[in-house]
Formats: sequence, structure tokens, C-alpha cells
Amino acid sequence: MPPRKRSAPAASEEVAPKRRSLRQAASKSQPEPEAAPATKTAPTKKPAKQQDNEPKPTTKQRQDAKESPKPKKSTKKQEDEPKPSPKQQKPDAEALKPKKPAKKQESNQSRSRASSEDPDIDSIPTTNPDAPKHDGQWYWLMKAEPETRIENGVDVKFSIDDLRAKTEPEGWDGIRAYAARNNMRKMNAGDLAFFYASNCKEPGIVGIMEIVKEFSEDRSARKPSAPYYDPKSTKEKPIWDLVHVEFRKKFAVQIGLKELKELGKAGGPLETMQLLKQSRLSVSQVSGDEFRFLCELADKKAKDAGLEHEETTL
Repeated sequence: MPPRKRSAPAASEEVAPKRRSLRQAASKSQPEPEAAPATKTAPTKKPAKQQDNEPKPTTKQRQDAKESPKPKKSTKKQEDEPKPSPKQQKPDAEALKPKKPAKKQESNQSRSRASSEDPDIDSIPTTNPDAPKHDGQWYWLMKAEPETRIENGVDVKFSIDDLRAKTEPEGWDGIRAYAARNNMRKMNAGDLAFFYASNCKEPGIVGIMEIVKEFSEDRSARKPSAPYYDPKSTKEKPIWDLVHVEFRKKFAVQIGLKELKELGKAGGPLETMQLLKQSRLSVSQVSGDEFRFLCELADKKAKDAGLEHEETTL
């Protein structure tokens, strides 16, 4: 028989090549271990690795993107940096702290000013042009408390013995009555005044002192710690004044208030004495006749007691 021409492969024959392909695949799968190194060296896998590496830089880019907000944080830090700038202002405040010692210096100055409120006696003039001048000596009576009494935390005790112990003129401060202040404003240097012991067991005239400096401001009125502080009195508008006095004589026997009242009765030598007419007045005027009469009375009382007055030697 003539040879047959091979016809188109049937569907059953197509399966065979599929089997062949499977076999080939199997055969290819067997030599694949050799091809595996080829695949390892294959640039395609390397670009695949590069592709694997490329997403990694993308993650780095993401990290960079994450880091990109970090510069935002840095901007926040920059925004915070003005905050340290106020912190820098705090050291400026600390720089102000050395100014606090300057305040301490001011406080020291205020202390020195406070101390200057009691000026040197020598800096106070003897005469005051505002004090009305009169001819001859005038005479006065000035009260002080010889026994302890606390006023605003300060003992206001002041006796004639305290005055005698002074080595320089004593400011007669603490006068807070206008009539008494006005009497001091009338005083001239060289006037004499009785020292009157007041608010004690035996009040009365105990001695004599001399006005050595005419009136000047009583600066204790502006001191809160002073016994007779007056907030209404200011440096610009002072209210109260004082005079400076010195000890001259301590009577051997005092002239008591009871005796003075007897002498002040109608027709008596002290009938018009301001002390008896205005008993609450702490600084009062004494007439020349009254002053001489009381000095003679003190001398008589000392002589009768066999005593002598204590006097200063000028």
C-alpha cells in the first residue's frame, strides 16, 4: 500500500505534545538546578532584587517623608525657640536680679534717708527765721513723763535725770497738739522753761532747762515706728515741730501740783497761770512774774530742807 501522508494531528495527538511538554517540563525541571545558578546570575532576578531594593528606598523615601515632618518638628522647635527666647528673657529677669541688689542699695539709701531723718544736731541752726523774735527772755513750762509708758511699742519715759545725762541738745519731740506746737514756734534761743513731771505719782515742777535751738520739723511724726507717728505729716507738708533744750537745774525739792493749785486760786500769785487754766496743754507759757515767783519758792523749799539744787556749770 502506498504510504500514507501524515494528516493533521488529531486532538488525541495534541495531547501527546502536551505530555511531551510536561515531560519536557519534567526534563527541564530536572536540569533546573543547573539553570538555577543561571537564574541566580540572571540579570532579570537582579533587577528583581533591584526592584526589591527599589521599594526599600521607597520606604526610605517614606522614612524621609516621615523625616520630612521631622523638619516640621524642627520648625516646631524653631517655634519653640522663641519660647526659649522668653527663657532668655528669664535670664534677662535674672539679669534683673542683680538689679535687686541695686534695690537693696535703694533700701540702704532709704535706710540712710531714714537715719538722716534724725540729722546731726550741729546741722540744725540755732535760730529759725520763721520764729517770731521777742525782746529778752520768755518763759515756758514743758511736760514730760518720768515713768514708763509704752506708746506704739516704745517707752516714752523721759525724766529730768535723763535730760541731765544728755551730752548734746535734746529734741523735745512728740508734741501733737496745735496749741502746744504754736507755743514752741514762739520760743527763741535763750528762753527758759520749767521741766514738769507729768502722768506720775507726784506730778509737779522739778527743774529748769534752756531753749538752745528754735523750732524745726519733728521728723519723728513721719516715722511709723515712732511712738507718736502721724501719717498726715509728710516731708512736703510737715505738721509738727520741736525745739532743742539743755538741762540747767534740778530742784532739790519739787513744786507739786497740789501746791500749784493752791497758789492758783483766786487772788493767788498763779491765778492766771496757763498750766492751771489749760491743764491738758503739754507746752504752756509762763509769765515773768510767775517764773520768778516759782524760782524763789523752789529756793526757799531747798533751804528749808537743807538741800541745794543741782545745776550745770556753763
